[in-house]
Parts: sequence; structure tokens; C-alpha cells
Amino acid sequence: MQIYINPYTDFGFKKLFGEEANKDLLIDFLNQLVPEHHQIKDLTFRNPENLADLPLERNAIFDVHCEAVSGERFIVEMQKAKVRYFKDRSLFYLTFPIRDQAQKGNRDFRLEPIYFIAILDFEYDEEEELRKFRRDVCLKDQDGDVFFDKLHFKFLQMPLFTKQAHELESHFDKWVYFLKNLENLDHIPTILNEPIFQKGCDIAELSHLTPKQFDAYQRSLLEYAEVKN
Repeated sequence: MQIYINPYTDFGFKKLFGEEANKDLLIDFLNQLVPEHHQIKDLTFRNPENLADLPLERNAIFDVHCEAVSGERFIVEMQKAKVRYFKDRSLFYLTFPIRDQAQKGNRDFRLEPIYFIAILDFEYDEEEELRKFRRDVCLKDQDGDVFFDKLHFKFLQMPLFTKQAHELESHFDKWVYFLKNLENLDHIPTILNEPIFQKGCDIAELSHLTPKQFDAYQRSLLEYAEVKN
């Protein structure tokens, strides 16, 4: 019998990472992906629906859109099914926090760093020899030197993460293992017996949901199954 929510569902992902009371989980996870000089001490959630300026432009809907107290912007998306032009779409999404920083009448174009983090429940790389579980992407020149250190993409192709519990080597490994296997766990593995994962499991426990939350989760689970199929 299932004990924990599926974090790949909209409800499950936002329950873990999109609530004010649980933002320490998101901070801990993000800090495994960003460099030392961009480590997050605190953050605030922004409106997940970022409307374009013109009626004819498309709207961008983000799973989680947040801003660190030091200014960095983060878009975290859980993508369930393979979509066409995913890289193009990722770049499109990043234009919103860029434009959001623009101040009318101010010609100071200085931007705060922006991170787009995609947790993918599919493999977007078509060629097997090019497939990588994690891709950290930024703008570099022809010699491979960083040209602009304020625009970052982090792609995690979850199906390509195959480590078992005894093979986990880092806190980041533990987070990925937690997200990938949470739905199928029947207890907290010893390797995850840490306060942050204990809290994550407590939040994700189905028995702790209210009847209204459980109904919302069931609808989200059905939507997830339909998308995957």
C-alpha cells in the first residue's frame, strides 16, 4: 500500500517544494545545485503564473518561481512527459525573470543571476552516447571559458539516475534518490535518516493529508497517469 505521495505529480511537487512552511526543503535542494557564491540563505515565492506584456504573447506557467534574499532568481520545473522543443521552451521561460528585473526609466541593465532547474521524468537526449543524467549549462566562448555567469540551466534526466541506496555518495545523490524513489518507499532508508529527509517524508505521508488534499492529490495522480500514457 502506498505510503508517500508521488513527487512527480503537480500536487506532490508543490507540496514538497512550493509551500512557505516547507521552503527549507527547497533551499536545501537548490543549494546542492548552485555554486558556493550563490548559496541560498532564505527565499520568497513569486507568482507562479508570469503573464506576458502583450495579449498575443503566451503565458509562462512555472511549478516554482522564487527569489533568494541575495537577489538570485530560480525557476524549478517538474516535467512529466517528453515535449517538443523542450530546450527552446526552457529558454523562453528564462526571458520572464529577465524582463521582470527591468525597471522602467532605469538604464541600469545589471541583472541578478537566474537559474532554470528542470527535473525531467524522461530522457530528452535522442542519441544514447550523448545522454547525461545532469547537465549544467551556461554561456561560454569558443575556448570553453565562461562568458556570462548570470544565466544557468540545470537539467536532471531522472531516468538516467540509477544509483541504489548503498551507492549514494553525496547529499545531492540523496536528494535525487529521495525524489525518484519516494512514491515506492515503505519506510525511511537508513541512508536518508537525516532531519531534512525526515521532514520531507513526514510532509509526503498520505495519512497526513486532509480529505480535501487527498482528493486533490488523487486528481493530480490521474492527470499524471494520463500525461505519461
